[in-house]
Amino acid sequence: MYKYTVSPDNSQTYVLSIANHQDIVPAITAFCKRTGITSGEIRGLGAVNKAVIRYYSPVTKRYEDHEFSEQMEIASLTGNISTKDGEIYLHIHAVFGRSDCSCIGGHLLDATVSGACELFVENLNVKAGRKYDEETGLNLYLL
Repeated sequence: MYKYTVSPDNSQTYVLSIANHQDIVPAITAFCKRTGITSGEIRGLGAVNKAVIRYYSPVTKRYEDHEFSEQMEIASLTGNISTKDGEIYLHIHAVFGRSDCSCIGGHLLDATVSGACELFVENLNVKAGRKYDEETGLNLYLL
């Protein structure tokens, strides 16, 4: 599903490579559970052939899902790791480059690796929980 190594000079930084044909979000979740990371930062790039991107409407307080099935470059993947109700909670945004060099992006629900997915994961070792906020309709940090 994935391979990883930890930085020898900073035991809080990991290099994570998600295997070809794997789904990105479940792989990152499994990695976090295995390493005990409950708060952190994610950044990376690679390629996918399927992605579900969400757009959040503050008017309806609902996500609108958009599925794309085509080969695309991960131009940017960035996000954070926290917990909600004791479980790993990933909040990831991604920008995907299409064959015509146009881009699509938004909140990443999931995507399937097609080629490579190379990430840096930084373990922040802070308490970062989330709770549903009625006003916004979002799961916000409990600080």
